[in-house]
Amino acid sequence: MSTADQQALTDALNAEYAAVYAYGVISAYAAADRNKILVDFTATHRARRDATIDALKAAGGAVPGPAPAYPPPIPVNDPIPAAKFAVTVETDTAIAWRSLIERSDTPQVRRAGIEALGECAVRLATWQQILGTNPATAAFPGRA
Repeated sequence: MSTADQQALTDALNAEYAAVYAYGVISAYAAADRNKILVDFTATHRARRDATIDALKAAGGAVPGPAPAYPPPIPVNDPIPAAKFAVTVETDTAIAWRSLIERSDTPQVRRAGIEALGECAVRLATWQQILGTNPATAAFPGRA
């Protein structure tokens, strides 16, 4: 695995750390009928985080730990801001995974990035739909 792959994986891992933390905040304020979505999306981010850690370890790369906290960019105090924060989280993770696809040298790493970007796009569309955004999907997910 190249240095570019390791750096791209590290950046994606940091986005996944932030997402796992953020979903804790989101779940505290989201509407109760969103619990199933929250459980599923949190589990997916945790699994992606763990797989990214495993990939870095397998490559002999350094695995950074998570930051102590990831403050939300907006006040989250009820279901609407919680859903908007989720949109931000999924957008940020999509950007990280798209960047990995563009920067990586290894087909296996790019494949993992493509899978992760696809997952982000589905979660992002779900939150956009919940917020009533039309259209709920983006033509090029992860494009800043």
